[in-house]
Amino acid sequence: MFKNLRYRFAIFMQGRYGTDQLSRFLCIVVVVLIVLDWIANAFLAFPGVRVFVHFSGIIYAVLLFVIYFRTFSRNIPRRYAENQKFLSLAGRLSSFFGRTGRSTGQRIEYHIYKCPQCRQKIRIPRGKGRIMVRCPKCGTEFMKQS
Repeated sequence: MFKNLRYRFAIFMQGRYGTDQLSRFLCIVVVVLIVLDWIANAFLAFPGVRVFVHFSGIIYAVLLFVIYFRTFSRNIPRRYAENQKFLSLAGRLSSFFGRTGRSTGQRIEYHIYKCPQCRQKIRIPRGKGRIMVRCPKCGTEFMKQS
């Protein structure tokens, strides 16, 4: 019986867009909002929280409608373009925070200076005293404390 149902659903989904990263992200947002709504209902009784709880049902309904609309849509190029915009935005955000994390981790073992001439970042090991630094990009030499 379930094989037949799975087959019928596969036939139904032919030519439709299905799920993608944007739809999964929206599902996670809905789950987070539901958890926040539950916490607000259970523990908090402030007036601002009551407004959130009042409108949260509308927010869930709109997000779920968008998720189902995208999943069952037959306009595949448009849904693909929406997903690509989302992925580019998410990539920019993750690369920004990823770079920040890497440079923070490197600051334990290295000093990171910028060349006064070309603004190139240069990594110098800590604990070497005053050293003469030579920029690999423009060749400028300058003195720094390690």
